[in-house]
Amino acid sequence: MQITGIADEASPTLEGQLDAHAELGWKTVELRSIDGVNVGQLDDSAFDRVRATLERRGFGVTCFSSAIANWARKITADFAVDVADLRRSAPRMRQLGTRFIRIMSWPNDGMAEREWRREVFRRLRELVRIAEDGGVVLAHENCSGWGGESPQNLAALLGEIDSPALRIVFDTGNPVAHGGPRDISWAFYRAARPFIEYFHIKDCVPGDKGEMYTYPGEGHGMVREIVVDLLATGYTGAFSIEPHIATQIHTGKGPTAGMDARAIYLEYGRRAQALFAEITGGRKT
Repeated sequence: MQITGIADEASPTLEGQLDAHAELGWKTVELRSIDGVNVGQLDDSAFDRVRATLERRGFGVTCFSSAIANWARKITADFAVDVADLRRSAPRMRQLGTRFIRIMSWPNDGMAEREWRREVFRRLRELVRIAEDGGVVLAHENCSGWGGESPQNLAALLGEIDSPALRIVFDTGNPVAHGGPRDISWAFYRAARPFIEYFHIKDCVPGDKGEMYTYPGEGHGMVREIVVDLLATGYTGAFSIEPHIATQIHTGKGPTAGMDARAIYLEYGRRAQALFAEITGGRKT
C-alpha cells in the first residue's frame, strides 16, 4: 500500500512534481499533465524525456490520468481521439510498468438517455478490447459521464461490461462536488467497492457558489469512513491525492491568486499521511 498523488497540482514541470513527492518521501507519481500537455498526448520525444527523467530520479508511475472520455469530451465528440490516446498510451505504460489508465464515460450532449447509454457502452467495449490486447487496465473514475451520474449507473456499467481490463478508481470528493448530499459518497462507494483497484483522495463541501475543496477528512466526502472500510475489506492498492484546493489543472486554470500551489500540495500530502497513520495505528503505509 502506498500514498502518491497527481502532482501537476504542485508543479507544471515533471522535475517540480518529483521534487514535491521526494519531499514527502514518496517514490511514485500519478502522471496527468506535464508542461500543460496530458500524458496521453505527449509526442514521442517528449515521452522519451519523461521516461528518462523518471528513471534518473528512481520514480515509478502508478497511473496515467488520461483525458479519455473525460468532462471535456462529450458523447458526441470524435471517439477516434480517445482510441488514439489509449493506443498511444498502452505501450508507454508497459515500458514504465504502469497498470492503470484513468478514464471517464462521456458527458451527455443532448442525446436521449437510452441513446447515450447505448453509445457509452459501445465505446467502452471497444476501449476494453484495446486495453485487454495492450495488457493495461481502464480505471473508470466516478466522475463526469454516464457512469458517474448515479451509483445505479455505475453498478450497471460494471455489471454489463465484465472484464478484468475495466476497474474503478474511486474518488471520494466527486459525488459531493457534483451536487450530491453527503451520503451519496457512501452510496457510490458501495456500488464501486467490488471493482475498486485504485483510489483518489479528494474532499469538499457544497456551497452557495459551488463546491469548496478541503483538506482530507474536513469535507463531506466521507474520506475517513470510506478508507477505514476499504482497508478493512482487503484493499492493498495505491492512494493518490488530488487536492483541487489551489488549482484545478484539468480545467486549464492556474493557481488561485494568493495561493501557493506547491505548499498546499505538500500540506495535503502530509495531512493524508497523518490520516492514514491514525487509521492504521501507525503501521507503515
